[in-house]
Amino acid sequence: MTHPQVVRVYSTYQDPDYECPWQSVAPRGSTGSGVMIAPQRILTGAHVVANATFVQVQKQSDPKKVTARVVAISHDCDLALLEVDDKAFGRGIKPSVVGDLPKLRDGVQVVGYPIGGEEVSITEGVVSRIEVQRYEHSQRHLLAVTVDAAINEGNSGGPVFARGKVVGIAFQALPDAENVGEMVPAPIIKRFLDGVKKKKLPDVPGIGISTQPLENPALRRHLGMKARDSGVLITAVQYGSSAWGKFAVGDVLMQLDGHSIADNGTIRYRGRHRCQFDALIGDFQCGDVIKARVLHKRKAKDVRLDLQPMKWLVPRTEYDRRPMWFLFGGLVFQRLTAEYLRNWGEHWWDKAPKALLHSYYYGLRRPEQQEVVVLAQVLADAVNVGYEVFHNDSVATINGDEPVDMVDFVRKVDRAQGEVVIKLSSGATVLLDAEAARAAQARILDLYHVPGDRSADLRKGRKR
Repeated sequence: MTHPQVVRVYSTYQDPDYECPWQSVAPRGSTGSGVMIAPQRILTGAHVVANATFVQVQKQSDPKKVTARVVAISHDCDLALLEVDDKAFGRGIKPSVVGDLPKLRDGVQVVGYPIGGEEVSITEGVVSRIEVQRYEHSQRHLLAVTVDAAINEGNSGGPVFARGKVVGIAFQALPDAENVGEMVPAPIIKRFLDGVKKKKLPDVPGIGISTQPLENPALRRHLGMKARDSGVLITAVQYGSSAWGKFAVGDVLMQLDGHSIADNGTIRYRGRHRCQFDALIGDFQCGDVIKARVLHKRKAKDVRLDLQPMKWLVPRTEYDRRPMWFLFGGLVFQRLTAEYLRNWGEHWWDKAPKALLHSYYYGLRRPEQQEVVVLAQVLADAVNVGYEVFHNDSVATINGDEPVDMVDFVRKVDRAQGEVVIKLSSGATVLLDAEAARAAQARILDLYHVPGDRSADLRKGRKR
């Protein structure tokens, strides 16, 4: 038997319905692959078991499926750890060991169960690229390894071997390329497993800055950079991020964790791979402290960064959670998230409203705004007549005040007396009589079969 450690993963999942956030879509099933790293533990991809309600695993040439549960998951780096209670599951099988980051041109084997076959499949290739890539599952930019070996549906979540050890977990095919795929590399896998062992937050930390290259000589002189200096210009700092209060817009980030940053934003990762400085972040846990050097007002200074999870204005990952929503006078409000934008289907980044996409790509958290509240839809009723066309538009103000987040918005509506005046980002005005809207709630809930006026987390009074 070849690679008996490689198993098939069966997942039944139920995604939220972001058009009607009080309900879910019909349950669906999918398959992926995984690899035993302990007799009862299996490493796979987070996307394989995202929103899962029931998970099973199956060994090679064994018709029996065994129930498994997710014991740890990091959607940021697309990894998950499963556990089976059956102590006999891994009997006689030597678990796989996680190796090191491969080198360019190293030979690798992608092993898994592509859809359409019952037997394990092995495709061979070589490492063709090691650099920061966008992870489709989380939209994070992290270190990834590209191999010229096919990663087909069903292979995903399975191991990539080199010299008998796991050097990656297959997670996505490279768009617009044939027989080319990408894998989560060994350093990120080790970070994840070490975090599980130490009971650390599963999130991959982030710095929370936007930068631009400093290859222009005139701009370098303007910033007071010497010939030997190199780095990138900090153009934005996210509120509440690791960098908040430590960096300022206009600073030059020159070093991170002892690595000199080139003017094009690259570092020499692990002494041999030239890639974007973001690659370093995948080596650390939330709560770790790293050193940075910046040029601040023409003077170099050292800064300690307490690494925290990324805090986006528009969250990138909301898997395994229910949407936050609120209904008032037939108006349905939601937080803007990546999952909400996926309502526009394939190529949502081209099809979703441009204003919402602008918030997604360029919006920055501020003390005054930490989430984007969206008027998602209007459930037609006499109390909201004339407002049916106002949907998929973000809230600018509520009774003259900018809402900090969804909790703050709901609190302001609940406390409103007389008129509720909502200004939308498009410039439109939605005005409701507060008492008339409250009187209409029961009728609207019954008419549209909505179980309540808000999501469970809002009923419990979620804290920011």
